[in-house]
Amino acid sequence: MFHPLITSAFELMPTRKIGIPERMFRLALPFLLGIPYLVLLLFFLPYELWLAHGGLLIAYILPPAGKESIIPIGIAVGLPWWLMAFSIALMDILTAIFMALNFDIALKIPGVGRWIRKFIANGEEFFARRPWLERFYVAGVIMFVMFPLQGSGGIGGTLVGRMMGLSPGKVIGAIAIGAFAGCIIIALGAEAIKELFLMNPVLGSAVAVSVVAILGLLYVLYRMRLGSQ
Repeated sequence: MFHPLITSAFELMPTRKIGIPERMFRLALPFLLGIPYLVLLLFFLPYELWLAHGGLLIAYILPPAGKESIIPIGIAVGLPWWLMAFSIALMDILTAIFMALNFDIALKIPGVGRWIRKFIANGEEFFARRPWLERFYVAGVIMFVMFPLQGSGGIGGTLVGRMMGLSPGKVIGAIAIGAFAGCIIIALGAEAIKELFLMNPVLGSAVAVSVVAILGLLYVLYRMRLGSQ
């Protein structure tokens, strides 16, 4: 391993006191990057689709929804596959930026802070069940975010990377690569099933059910394997 595993939230706290102007900038930056994007979409999307898009982004932030469910839903209601892929990947990146700049504040958010502390405290067990994360280092974070695993979004990806000793810049870069790769794969798959359904509803439905069943089985096997380790 490249860096001793960090298993205490205090080790990830800022090493210096952050002044009010800098703190305000740190808090505002993710919103300054995200809000203009949403405003821009308002000029290109029908208002109903714009509202649906915003609702899906909010749903993505709240567990247990993940990219593997939010992206297909967005495509099903009429949003372009590339837009859903970009938007969900952007959410992961903005979340990672917020975590990188405001980790100490995130610890104080009700619910989120408690989950973060528990996640870090159980770090040794978490990595012991996923040895490939340490083995592949930066690529491990990319794969962790890329595949729709539980807690693999911007928050989970940031914690995994920082616990491994990666710098905030490397963590954000790894999350960006993993998020875009994973979202594009899921979006293209969902778009293909949608097109198939429009051409042949029976066949499209059968493929969709088969994909869901296979993914569900793989998830159950994955959880069983983790539980046995």
